[in-house]
Amino acid sequence: MTRAGAVWTMVAVTAMWSIAGVVTRHLDSAQSFEVTFWRSLFTMLSLLVILPIYQGRGVFSRLFHAPRVVWLSGVCWSVMFTAFMVALTLARVAEVLIVMAVGPLLSALIARVFFKQHIARVTWLAIGVAGLGMAWMFAQPLQAETFPWGVVIALCVPTAAAVNWSVVRHGQTRGESVDMLPAVLIGALLSALATLPFAWPLQASTHDVVWLAVLGLVQLAIPCSLLVLCARVLPAAEISLLALLEVLFGTLFAWLGAGEEPSSRVLMGGALVLLALLLNVWWAERPNSGDKS
Repeated sequence: MTRAGAVWTMVAVTAMWSIAGVVTRHLDSAQSFEVTFWRSLFTMLSLLVILPIYQGRGVFSRLFHAPRVVWLSGVCWSVMFTAFMVALTLARVAEVLIVMAVGPLLSALIARVFFKQHIARVTWLAIGVAGLGMAWMFAQPLQAETFPWGVVIALCVPTAAAVNWSVVRHGQTRGESVDMLPAVLIGALLSALATLPFAWPLQASTHDVVWLAVLGLVQLAIPCSLLVLCARVLPAAEISLLALLEVLFGTLFAWLGAGEEPSSRVLMGGALVLLALLLNVWWAERPNSGDKS
């Protein structure tokens, strides 16, 4: 995959991620941990089909002999899967997405402090502008929250993502040939096992199960598999920055699918985020951008 191909693939990934909020708002009876359980279960089942097609039947035997970084990544995926859906059932979609927007800051900080990765000044600038855009978009809803359990739980998502991408990228820079696709399967399995006791007895309607199956395949299995491929090409900070598009797509889908019309504050903040994304991508694509400092 070329760098340009990875960037556009990440745009498609964020669009698929963004359907989670609007879908959960149309569920009938599934609640909290049961929503997470069904989505993780269908993600696992989808990957059990996708992985052998992509890598052959030997992928499962190789999984048992995978290096520790694969299992660590799987744990990170499970935290992301679980915390995101639980947070959506406790807080508004906008609040969950704005908390997830701190991902670029956490990724850059972890990469710099623990793995000594160089972060270009333009990326720091883009992260700062994007952060301001996110804060401007949802400052008022966050201030209105009295006891933000959903926001606190949502913070686990960018934290786990930052650890995940930094560890994977660090392993690759050391010359380790590590396949992270099975880590997504491990994450879905761990998430389903962890949430099943809290989801029992299962009470979701057929309508809910069908929609959660769609989330498992279209909103998780496919885009997360593509994301792992992008991580082989793009640095952790840039992946986290591009992932901010999920906030914009999620807002648009909530508007069209759930009647949540964005305010002028949201539109202005979204423009800042897009500006930051375009600035970072444009700078990295410049022919004479060899000096990234």
